[in-house]
Amino acid sequence: MAERDAAPPAGHAAPPPVVSDRLGYRVKRLLLGPPLVTEQLTREKLSNPMALGVLASDCISSTAYGTEEILRILVPVAGIAAFSLLMPVTGAILLVLVLLTFAYRDVVSVYTRAGGSYVVARENFGPRVAQIAAVALLVDYIVTVAVQTAAGTDALISLAHLTGKGYTGIDHLKLPLTAAVVVVLMYGNLRGIREAGRAFAAPAYLFVLAIALVLAVGLARGLTGGLPRADVHAAGAVPLGSSDGGFLYGASLFMVLRAFANGGSSLTGLEAISNSVSAFRSPQGVNARRTLTVMSCVLGVMVLGVSALAHVTHAVPFEDGNPTVIAQEAHLVFGDGWAGTLGLVYVQLATALVLYTGANTPFTGFPFLASFVAEDRFLPRQLTRRGHRLAFSNGIICLTVVSLALVLVTRANVDKLVALYAIGVFTGFTMAASGMAAHYWRRRESHWKTGVNLTAAVVSALVVVIFAITKFTEGAWLVVVVFPLGVWALIRINREYRQEAEALENVPAFAAERPHWRRHVVYVLVDSLDLATIKALQYAHELRADEVRAVHFVIDETRARHLTARWDESSGTIVPLELVDCPDRRLRHAVAALAARATADGTTALTLLIPRRTYRNPLGRLLHRGTAEEMAKVLEQLPNVAVTILPLDVTSAIERLRAAREAAGESSDHHAP
Repeated sequence: MAERDAAPPAGHAAPPPVVSDRLGYRVKRLLLGPPLVTEQLTREKLSNPMALGVLASDCISSTAYGTEEILRILVPVAGIAAFSLLMPVTGAILLVLVLLTFAYRDVVSVYTRAGGSYVVARENFGPRVAQIAAVALLVDYIVTVAVQTAAGTDALISLAHLTGKGYTGIDHLKLPLTAAVVVVLMYGNLRGIREAGRAFAAPAYLFVLAIALVLAVGLARGLTGGLPRADVHAAGAVPLGSSDGGFLYGASLFMVLRAFANGGSSLTGLEAISNSVSAFRSPQGVNARRTLTVMSCVLGVMVLGVSALAHVTHAVPFEDGNPTVIAQEAHLVFGDGWAGTLGLVYVQLATALVLYTGANTPFTGFPFLASFVAEDRFLPRQLTRRGHRLAFSNGIICLTVVSLALVLVTRANVDKLVALYAIGVFTGFTMAASGMAAHYWRRRESHWKTGVNLTAAVVSALVVVIFAITKFTEGAWLVVVVFPLGVWALIRINREYRQEAEALENVPAFAAERPHWRRHVVYVLVDSLDLATIKALQYAHELRADEVRAVHFVIDETRARHLTARWDESSGTIVPLELVDCPDRRLRHAVAALAARATADGTTALTLLIPRRTYRNPLGRLLHRGTAEEMAKVLEQLPNVAVTILPLDVTSAIERLRAAREAAGESSDHHAP
């Protein structure tokens, strides 16, 4: 028998064990950096300028495709007259923007905790109704990632079209490039919010400057009569409809409503600040309100400017999406010279960057929202856990996976993705505005605020209805189906959690009394005679049971005979080995039957000890199949039976043996003549 390790001297604590990091953790630390401790969470906050760059990117970047989506509906039915209809439709969208800005200013002032329309709906309508807002926002975030990254790639392809004389050599890279950007965004956010902020704030300001430059130069050239117009009959452009000068220039009210619904995509991202109020520095409500106001003003000016420039230049959408309307505007404004090319390159790169980083906003909002919904027990609790860098890593990974699936299914087509867009966005707007209206109505605090929020809620609800009807056959049907299914799923998860809590918290009065068992026996399951089995036998004796038995289930008779012979010869065992036949090789059933027989009298408690050999290296895990957890699962239904799994690290045992042999070899060499 090997000597036991010497016990530590009295009064001296044993040194803590050295726990080596797993390979997965070492890779994570290499990729994401050192872990952040919880106390550092308060430092991971955004200043107003950085918050505007990070959280407003999604909102202001929609300028790059909002006007184009309006024209994509109007041009085929109204022809050149579409550019006259463009301004009234844009004006209606800006009116909605004003109403929603007032509503969300109230949201961030009253509800300073992140969560936006979900928190508003929960506090004013209850948790079940709030799941409508939860599903709306979650869908919005997922689609936003897909739309923004796809539109960003379009900006790069448009640059190639306009500077390469029709060269389209990178068109085939649209899908892989879009998917790669989604993965990069995931990586940036897994590193933590501060790192993401530094990387993603600058493009928003570069884009604002780019649009300001386009509008300023365009205004100057327009006033001097030197602003050219686009060729609306260019190859690949959306074909012009014919206008007969009748009702709405030949466009039906239905088509105008479709254009309005498409243009509503310009307002996406407006809710981002309310969903991330807790990311602001204190005072959070005041800072979020100021940033929201600035963002809305910037968005309004940019949307109006881009539409006005399209109205003048007749920049027409192309069927394949390239070049984009905003790229054509920049090309027409700056001209064909080297300075014009330089300006176009700057505008398109800034547009691509802000669209890509606009897709970062959901990576901030989605994990926060998912954590709130999970705290209310409507989503899995794993979404409430902060990861290596204090980010909600599980939420970030979930968002990435679903967004990538959407990009692959639609092949990164912006027009197809927009059809999935506005229903979720404006449903969230509706819930937020109606919740604030109910908030002020119950408190009788302000009839003005009640009226504004109620108006915003009604208008947003009308947009949802318009979009669901006009875009139903173009993909909106999917969102219409997903919404009720999503709400049902969240409520079903909540019911499961509530049932579990009710069952686990229902402690009977007799539970605190002494057990009624008269006898306690311990069975050690023996597969082979090794360190794991010896450790289990030692532990069994420490339990001071009435009886300790070692049991081996006979599946291979030859192996059982060899095991019995070794058992009898070993000086490390004092308990006889019992053999139990298992002719059908159904080990789990045999163990359950043995446990049932042992406790059949109702007064015997059985503790079943199962040695488990663990392996740190992948090859060891591959070569050995673990059955301990399967055994425990089978026996959990039996009364008076407890299962204890005793792990033994085989890899450590191998390392200790190797070290002992090396030490013995060194000693022999030292004493050799």
